[in-house]
Amino acid sequence: MKGEARYASMFARLARRNEGAFVPFTVLGDPDPATSLELVRTLARSGADALELGLAFSDPVADGPRIQAADRRALAAGMRVENCWPIIAAAREEFPELPIGLLVYANLVLHAGAPSFYARAARAGVDSVLVADVPLLEFAELERAATEQHIAPVLIAAPNVPDDRLRAIATRSRGYVYVTSRPGVTGAEQPDLRDDAASVLRRLRHIGSTTDVPPALLGFGIGNPEQVRFALGLGAPGVISGSAIAARIERNADDTDALLAEIADFVRSMKQATVGQGGR
Repeated sequence: MKGEARYASMFARLARRNEGAFVPFTVLGDPDPATSLELVRTLARSGADALELGLAFSDPVADGPRIQAADRRALAAGMRVENCWPIIAAAREEFPELPIGLLVYANLVLHAGAPSFYARAARAGVDSVLVADVPLLEFAELERAATEQHIAPVLIAAPNVPDDRLRAIATRSRGYVYVTSRPGVTGAEQPDLRDDAASVLRRLRHIGSTTDVPPALLGFGIGNPEQVRFALGLGAPGVISGSAIAARIERNADDTDALLAEIADFVRSMKQATVGQGGR
């Protein structure tokens, strides 16, 4: 099982249980490579339905200050793209059914060459790749490279995207569609464009009534259980949370035991908030 198949299996399983999906995000190598592997394991063991993992980059334009700081910590600890693959491979071996996605920036993909990058990702066990700074008009090369390796290409749908572009995003994404709660960058504050986020989700459901589109995961500003319940109440099948995790890493970077314990508690509380919230 690989690519979108793991996501399809996850969403189907959660629908049967009347649960939403909780997907944590972390930058690989934050706060250091060894701790990062333990952190990934903790996320999975504590109830994550899938993982979204970032490759550290010096100019993460879609990210707010918390994740920018996570990128800096990982790079300062010596983390590079080639160091990420063993962590991903270890997670894939330990959690064979868990969907594992990457959030990356185009420079990291194109520097290696798209075919080479996606081939390496496939060998490590990656299921999806979202390239955050590639617009739809320049997506075709990466889409081909991903499809050749049975990796699901994922696109971002922001609240202000027009209908024709949203349809293209929905129909060309595989595995899931990343819906942002607002325009701008990531962050753990309360989402402030609730009506717009709900509108995107409604529009995606309408598109899905006439053609095949994957489920949506709502991100940007999901930092506590109340926000999880709110997002699922809007009609999102699941949520992604990253800045809240980066903040916990930052304040516990020098105490691995405390870090892993706090992350485990956080994931359990966020996952619990999805229970009874599925089927929307």
